[in-house]
Amino acid sequence: MKYLAAIFSRQGFVILLLSALLAACTVVVDDGPGPRPRPPRPEPQYCSKQYEPVCARRGGDRQTFANACLADRAGYRIVRDGPCRDGGGGGGGGGGEEQTFCTREYAPVCARRHGEMRTFPNSCEARAADYRVVGDGPC
Repeated sequence: MKYLAAIFSRQGFVILLLSALLAACTVVVDDGPGPRPRPPRPEPQYCSKQYEPVCARRGGDRQTFANACLADRAGYRIVRDGPCRDGGGGGGGGGGEEQTFCTREYAPVCARRHGEMRTFPNSCEARAADYRVVGDGPC
């Protein structure tokens, strides 16, 4: 009788130990009901410094960008290759045919043009877009 009790207690201990090990190795992943979310679409973080100007538009605002990547990153839709042409119709003087080159320095400014306020990465980019800087920092 002692022999049987010893075997069952030893087997019980082994079974208990194996059950604990098996439970520790089991992983349950539950994403819940419904479709899984798509990973965010990677957007270009950096654009090259290659100068291939494009004319782009967002709403009623047309702007020349140094390249298509910069226009796309700013949320503009490319209208055509090359700089935007001031086709008349209320430009306001200033003969903007000379191309402005700006650094990529990040020193945000708030600028205004025709009552529209907009934040630019730096004052050079604001002036290049024919905006007047009204304050340092975002609008």
